[in-house]
Amino acid sequence: MELPRPLVSTNWLAENINDPDLLIFDVSIYLEFVEGRGNQASSGKDKYLESHIHGAQFLDLIRELSDADTTIPFMMPAADRLAQILEDYGVGDNSKIVIYNDGVPMWSTRLWWMIRSIGFDSVSVLDGGWQKWQAEDKPVDSQDALIRRSTGLTADPQPQFWADKATMTDNIESASACTINALSPQVFTGELNQYGRPGHIPGSHNVYYGSLLNKQDGTFVAPDSLRQKFENIGALGEKPVITYCGGGISATMDALMLFMLGKTDVAVYDGSMAEWARDAALPLSLGDAP
Repeated sequence: MELPRPLVSTNWLAENINDPDLLIFDVSIYLEFVEGRGNQASSGKDKYLESHIHGAQFLDLIRELSDADTTIPFMMPAADRLAQILEDYGVGDNSKIVIYNDGVPMWSTRLWWMIRSIGFDSVSVLDGGWQKWQAEDKPVDSQDALIRRSTGLTADPQPQFWADKATMTDNIESASACTINALSPQVFTGELNQYGRPGHIPGSHNVYYGSLLNKQDGTFVAPDSLRQKFENIGALGEKPVITYCGGGISATMDALMLFMLGKTDVAVYDGSMAEWARDAALPLSLGDAP
């Protein structure tokens, strides 16, 4: 079985769903905006247990797959730790992984990016996710899937997949990388303050994650329809790209689109605005939405 990357269609998954090397993971998370506290995340495990794609297991990005030793939410755990958790869920070096979630696919692309950053490339996101699967009346389960025995998963960390606060600070002066903010234009300009301090990291451009999806079915738009937009901000040139957002989640949607456009020297700022805005000494710019 050849796994299409980075996206698989619902039809492809339905045709290959019983392949013994294929593992499917639901990573749904639900966000609720609370005044004064910002977006609050809750696990989708309960809804998974009500109904999910046939054979899928649930992975919890909040409790299982985030670094527990930091107050910044959703930070990448150590590569060996991530590999061990995946192995515990049956992932081996010869596995093929498809990830999906309910709603905007930022949680799926986040785990896709995390898995690729430990050197495992046989992983894809289900294009259209849970909504499209349901709409097409494809097979579902209402029981927790059995975990398969793993043959062992080898971590090969790829640190270039990630950027940190120091890298972002240095880049304000050096402009050595093209930086892209994936949040909405209202958050980017500072009109809407969701992270304690409004605005964006100086020098960055705005490519809203919502603009990457087809409204009718939640699939990703054709990459070539966005090529000019990314070219106009210098994202497809010689400079590397760093994407960021509120917590390094929706930024991975921009990273996936860049990957589809052939741009591979991309990093995600893991702490993103959740980290940057906490430090009052760090600058933020207002306005200038494209």
